[in-house]
Amino acid sequence: MKFFSTNRKAPAVGFKEAVINSLPSDNGLYFPESIPTLSPEVLSDFTSLALPELGFEMMKPFATDIPEADLFQILEQVLSFDIPVVQVAEDIYSLELYHGPTYAFKDVGARFLARCLGYFSQDQQEEVTILVATSGDTGGAVANGFYGVEGVKVVILYPSGKVSDLQEKQLTTLGGNISALEVAGDFDDCQALVKQAFLDKELNEKLSLTSANSINIARWMPQSIYYAWMLTQLASEDLLIAVPSGNYGNITAAMFARRMGFPLGSFLACSNANDVVPRYLQTGGYEPEPTIATYANAMDVSKPSNFPRMQELYDGSYEAIKEDVRGFTLSDEEILQTIADCRRESRYLLDPHGAIGYAALKEHCKPGQRGIFLETAHPIKFAPTMAKALGQELHMPGFVTDLIKREKVADKIGKGFEEFREWLMK
Repeated sequence: MKFFSTNRKAPAVGFKEAVINSLPSDNGLYFPESIPTLSPEVLSDFTSLALPELGFEMMKPFATDIPEADLFQILEQVLSFDIPVVQVAEDIYSLELYHGPTYAFKDVGARFLARCLGYFSQDQQEEVTILVATSGDTGGAVANGFYGVEGVKVVILYPSGKVSDLQEKQLTTLGGNISALEVAGDFDDCQALVKQAFLDKELNEKLSLTSANSINIARWMPQSIYYAWMLTQLASEDLLIAVPSGNYGNITAAMFARRMGFPLGSFLACSNANDVVPRYLQTGGYEPEPTIATYANAMDVSKPSNFPRMQELYDGSYEAIKEDVRGFTLSDEEILQTIADCRRESRYLLDPHGAIGYAALKEHCKPGQRGIFLETAHPIKFAPTMAKALGQELHMPGFVTDLIKREKVADKIGKGFEEFREWLMK
C-alpha cells in the first residue's frame, strides 16, 4: 500500500516512510492510494471477532511494511482494554473510550503509533524525535504510549492555561524521554509550530523528526477500529453517530471505517464554539476564526488538521459530504446544562465533550432511531467544569490522587518559531 499527499506535490511512499516522516514535504497529509472494502468473509462475520482480531483485519491492508504476525502482536498489545457501549437513554448510547491507560480515546492511536515506530526503529542507531501538539488528551496518551521506548524522544507542546490540571499532570510529570513545552498561545499556535518544524530543512537534517498527532497516518487510521467494534455491540440499520470534533481525526476515521464496508449510518460533527466545520456544512465556505477557549477544551481548535482527509474521503465534493454529515454546535452554558440534565434524568455522567454529542442526538435523532455518541475522556479530567455543572465535587479515583501529587516539569516558550527551533537545536 502506498500513501500520497493530499496536496499532490510530493511522491507517494510506503507505510513505514509515511509513519516515520509524518508529513509529506509539500505540507499535505498522507492518505492511502486506495481504501479496499474488506472481504465478504470478514464483513459477514466481524461481530464474532475479538477486538484485536478485528483491528488486525482492518489495519492489515495498510500496514504492509510490518509482517502479519508482528502486526497482530502489536494490535494485541494496543487493544488490551475494554471499549464498551453503554445505554444512556431510550435509543441513545455511549461508546466509552476512556478505559485505557490515560482515560481518553487517544490511547488507541497513540499506542499503535508508538509500537509501529518502536518496530521500525529497532534496527536504527539514530534517535527519533517525536513532536506533538495537544489541546488536552493527546499529550497524556502519547507520553504514556512512548514512555521508556528506546531510541525515541518525545516533545509535547501544549497551550498554557488551556488544558485541565489533570491533563497537564499527565503530560508533564513522566520525565525520562518525555519533555513538555508550555506555549504562550492556543492549540493552533502549538500545531503551527510542529508543522513549521517539519518544513525546516536544517532542523530535519539534524533531528529525525516525526509527529504523534493525528496528522500521522498511524495515529489516525486505528481510530477506525472502535467504530467497527461498536457495531459488534449495537447493531442498527439507521445509526446516527455523534462525534465530538476538534481536529477531526476521530470523525474522519469513522468515515474511513465506513469506506471499508462497515454499515455505520450517518454522522454528526459536534463542536463547541469553534465551529468552522459546522459552518462549512451549512454554507460550503471554510472560514477559520480565532480560537475560543471553552469548557470542552480538547476541541478548542479553529483550523482542524484533518479537514483535508474529510474532503479526500468524499473526493472533494461538498454535496457528497453533506449527504452523510451534519454539523452541531453547543455553547458553554448549554454544555453545563446538558451534563446536569443527563445526570438527573439518566444517572449517567457525561464529560464536557461527550455532552455535546449527547445533546446533538437529543436534537437530531428521529423517533425510533438509534443514536450513539462518543464519550472521549473520563469526566474526572474536567473536575472544575463538572463541579460547576453538578453543583458538587466529583469523587476522586485513585489514579487522580496519585497523579496530582507528582511534580510538573515543563519549559515555557512563546509562540514564535525561532524560540522553538532554538530549544530543539540545543
